[in-house]
Amino acid sequence: MPNWIRTYVRVVEAVNYRVGRVAMYILFVMMGILLWSTISKAFTLPSLWTLEMAQFAMVAYYMLGGPYSLQLGSNVRMDLLYGGWSDRKKAWVDAFSIFALIFYLGVLLYGAVESTAYSLHYSERSPTAWRPYIAPIKIVMVIGIFMMLLQAFAFFFRDIAKIRGEEL
Repeated sequence: MPNWIRTYVRVVEAVNYRVGRVAMYILFVMMGILLWSTISKAFTLPSLWTLEMAQFAMVAYYMLGGPYSLQLGSNVRMDLLYGGWSDRKKAWVDAFSIFALIFYLGVLLYGAVESTAYSLHYSERSPTAWRPYIAPIKIVMVIGIFMMLLQAFAFFFRDIAKIRGEEL
């Protein structure tokens, strides 16, 4: 494989690994928000912002942790036939099936960019009592989808290398 492909795979996987490791801690942020929500409901007036902020934290957790999860192979796979195949045959099937994921992520990214541009242009806000701006979480979603797309291409290059008998 050319050097630029090796560099691409190494850089994408290093970035996704680091971002994913940081994103793991967003779960603790969400737990803190929900704990505050419980305490404020029990002892003072309920906070307006806690439910939505917990939802935003969960979206960030999933979107930024998704490429890391994909990288680790934590995704669900139907193993009925796949498990018994050789590594080379798995690479062939993965190299073709990754195009479905790339297409899906491409369409998702297109929609996310359009929605984020709309949100930024019109200063879109949530229709709840707290009324936070929606653009920041949409930007996080665009970044997460883009990172997932980059990881899908890295998988494609790994599969091509495996078919050729090389390791990346």
